[in-house]
Amino acid sequence: MSIPNASGKKPNKLIGETSPYLLQHAFNPVNWYPWGEEALQQATIENKVILVSIGYSACHWCHVMERESFEDETVAAFMNKHFINIKIDREERPDLDHIYMDAVQAMTGSGGWPLNVFLTPEKKPFYGGTYFPPVRAHGRSSWIDILTAVNKAWEEKKEDIIEQADNLTGHLRKSNSFGQLFTQPVNQDKTQLEEQLTQVFSNIMKTADRDWGGFGPAPKFPQTGVIRFLLQYYYHTGNNEALTQARLSIDKMLQGGIYDQVGGGLARYSTDTEWLVPHFEKMLYDNALFIIALSDAYRLTQDASYERAIRRTVSFVQSELGNGSGAFYAALDADSEGEEGKYYVWSKAEIVRILGPDANLFCDFFNISETGNWEGKNIPRMLANVNTFAESIQMNAGVLETMLDKGLEKLHAFRKKRERPQLDDKIILSWNALMITALAKAGGALGESEYMQAAEKCFGFLIQKFRKNEAAGGFYHTCKKDIAKFPAFLDDYAFLIQASIHMQEVSSDTRFLIWAKELTDHVLTYFADKSTGYFFFTSNDQTDVILRKKEVYDGAMPSANSIMAENLQYLSVVFDKPDWLDLSVKALNGISKAVVEYPTSFSNWCILIMNQLYGYNELVITGFGYKEARQKLLKKYIPARILQTADKENDLFPLLRGKMYGGETWYYLCKNYVCNLPVLTFSELMKMLNTVKNN
Repeated sequence: MSIPNASGKKPNKLIGETSPYLLQHAFNPVNWYPWGEEALQQATIENKVILVSIGYSACHWCHVMERESFEDETVAAFMNKHFINIKIDREERPDLDHIYMDAVQAMTGSGGWPLNVFLTPEKKPFYGGTYFPPVRAHGRSSWIDILTAVNKAWEEKKEDIIEQADNLTGHLRKSNSFGQLFTQPVNQDKTQLEEQLTQVFSNIMKTADRDWGGFGPAPKFPQTGVIRFLLQYYYHTGNNEALTQARLSIDKMLQGGIYDQVGGGLARYSTDTEWLVPHFEKMLYDNALFIIALSDAYRLTQDASYERAIRRTVSFVQSELGNGSGAFYAALDADSEGEEGKYYVWSKAEIVRILGPDANLFCDFFNISETGNWEGKNIPRMLANVNTFAESIQMNAGVLETMLDKGLEKLHAFRKKRERPQLDDKIILSWNALMITALAKAGGALGESEYMQAAEKCFGFLIQKFRKNEAAGGFYHTCKKDIAKFPAFLDDYAFLIQASIHMQEVSSDTRFLIWAKELTDHVLTYFADKSTGYFFFTSNDQTDVILRKKEVYDGAMPSANSIMAENLQYLSVVFDKPDWLDLSVKALNGISKAVVEYPTSFSNWCILIMNQLYGYNELVITGFGYKEARQKLLKKYIPARILQTADKENDLFPLLRGKMYGGETWYYLCKNYVCNLPVLTFSELMKMLNTVKNN
């Protein structure tokens, strides 16, 4: 017996799910199913088209389409009569989202969310699109028109549709078969790698916005991977243009509306070139990646504004997305009270009431006016930094900053009384692993032990809640209310391995490296495409997908394949496994042409080219003072670094064998198969690093 909600509506089959996005649709009059055997069998039994509708909790246009179409009784009745309707949370099932997004992009040339795709009963796509309005508008067919046309075609031209679906599925399989020719590593010499890297930098700078930072036209995404590449490129080459563009991009984001000036935290992207108007949703992974980039920038420049941004962003993540037990929730919605951004925008009159005599100066600094800077309201942003603005009004910068901070605190306290955007409170393994890396890097950069402890607590939560079976080594992908579900995907393992590596570096606990090795063995067993050096997104024992995709593009997050290539490079040294290095080199060389030509779509791969050219710094610190020395080293910007520290020998790790242990602190540096004599002071180590920097 189904239980109605407060409005008297009866639930559909989504009511038993844990995903906030699916539960948002649980009282739609549409007979939604979750993806699973029941729905797929029903489609086969009734010989009906499957409608798959994919979105996520923080998606504004997903909410719009729900209100306009999925809550409409007449539309729902048509959907229920003619289709098997399946709702998917893309964050729970990124594997399905990848497949059907590729299909829609192949059919229409574009994609996005909500993603609506029609399948044969065999799960093969034949038609789809994104948002459809309730009535025809702006060149878009209405949703009911689309439903009617698809149903008519299925009834009258079923054989043609099945053939079309077979052809499209064949195209998807063919486009996913890249890498088959690259069965052996290609040994590129230094000159070839230098030429590749020079071209990568040139192609990145062709897209650079020299006025407002970032890369390419609006909508503008943070592209923190490209920023990290430029910082590292400057480190190796001394090219000031790279550093200038990286810092400009960070600075303009920190000054813009994409960064929440009042409460901290980065929104998903900016709809304009000036970073003023964000798409207001806040995702855990965006903020983790931003903290990582900020930590690199702070290590390199020691700019105090980057330290402030790290602390504010970590504070936002911990206070707004923390689950209280060490892990982090997925996202905050863009909407509140049915309006996008309402929680975050202000009228000048509101600010005057809250801040009183300090309001005018505050409003001048944060670009707040009577008319507003967005749809009659104001998104706080800076048009100049504190020092420049203070100089323009002949005011002490420290006094100004204190006044502004007090104003921000008052606005933040006032804003908390508003209706808060909905929280997507599921916990995703890969995103949390990425946040562990962010906390570890921030903790090292700032010497902040609390961040390192938070990283370790999160890691412990993931091991406890997500592990399927300790003996098997498998994990789940997502967890809510202590219910873990869906087999972990490649990105879950890749980012967890990466987090393990960073946890060992900040803690010296070699158990993290043991976990990294075990997880890597698991990935090689269940995910490897052994002929190419790449990895499938899904495990080889998963049966509910029409194909196993290999994702290589670095988009909003680095691709799992590029992270695995990086992990394999690192661990090949730690465990002396040259075959792992061969796999990494094979994968990189297999797509190097595309990486060089389209570097902003392969930013993490670009960093791997740089690592291959300049090599890794293999650093070992031994002796009783290794902890203090480790903290000093973690504050330094040393990209492509492998770090192990210990006060006693450990035969499991080649880098720790044969070293001197005892009362004194010893520093060892090896690079490109050459080891230097150990030194006894940190300053001597830094001199050695400068000497071997680009050798």
